[in-house]
Amino acid sequence: MAKKRPQTKAKQPQPKDGGEIPVVGAREPCPCGSGRRYKACHGRAAAHAVTELVHRPFEGLRGEGDWIALRELVPAATVELKLKESLPEGVPSVTLATVLPMAWPALRRDDGSVLLGLQNDTASGDISRDLADTLQRALTAPPGTPVEGRRAPADGPRLQDLLDPEGTFEPVVHSGFEFWVPDAENATAEVTASLERANAAAIPTVKLSGVDAAYWCETPDKNHLRWVMPYAEEQLLDALARLHAAGRSSLGEGTRLVGSFRAHGLTVPVWDLPTGVTADDIEKPAAEFAERLTSALATDAPLTADERRARGGLTNRQVTLS
Repeated sequence: MAKKRPQTKAKQPQPKDGGEIPVVGAREPCPCGSGRRYKACHGRAAAHAVTELVHRPFEGLRGEGDWIALRELVPAATVELKLKESLPEGVPSVTLATVLPMAWPALRRDDGSVLLGLQNDTASGDISRDLADTLQRALTAPPGTPVEGRRAPADGPRLQDLLDPEGTFEPVVHSGFEFWVPDAENATAEVTASLERANAAAIPTVKLSGVDAAYWCETPDKNHLRWVMPYAEEQLLDALARLHAAGRSSLGEGTRLVGSFRAHGLTVPVWDLPTGVTADDIEKPAAEFAERLTSALATDAPLTADERRARGGLTNRQVTLS
């Protein structure tokens, strides 16, 4: 067999002025002048940058657990956002929303205010960068127009670059999506129909006030508590296993720790609750559980046989959302 000729990597032509390569269609000629298609030239690095998965996209933001809950678990909620820089003239406020009508990524209202949608498909592996790109475009969009999704520039800013790190993050959970429109009675037929469909599908949800990032929800068969926790997964599972094996993982009579979700780099334990148990009923038991969990997290002794079995059961019932 003939030997393969050694392949040498040709140096890619650079723009004459030393500037950045603009993004074009994948099959179009690369603007650098190489004569190759963009996807086979400078598009390779850009494609890798926008598809590389960021496992904790909200890390470093105030209220990381609530960001995850609003992204994955809560049907209808809003949060007022504060930016590092002053808002542009004509933009009175920026509000994060779980979802917007017609699943728009963002909306610039008639009064100039901005709504940023969180529960949207994103084009890259970094939700934070995609949301930051959408937010920046919404700030300059004409009033009364939605903002379409797109592939964010690989070197674009992230939410961590745009939001004030000292700003509060206080979600307001709504029973429906009336926050979409300031005057629901005069909404267009299309928006009204979308509003009705969304309200019909929304699961009643309440944020607990005594602990962070814990959300009670009501379903036809039983209620649930879903609690986004900020601890390292292995450490948290060990602590939950210790409590479970000791019979101290429940939130009261008839409640049961049934498993957990894995979402955006954090773990979300889930409890089944009897139908009659409300959010108010679970406030005190949740606060007491938080104290037990703190003690269990501080223990570094090897797991006992019972605790290992409990951990295995929790791990087997773990579901990855993202």
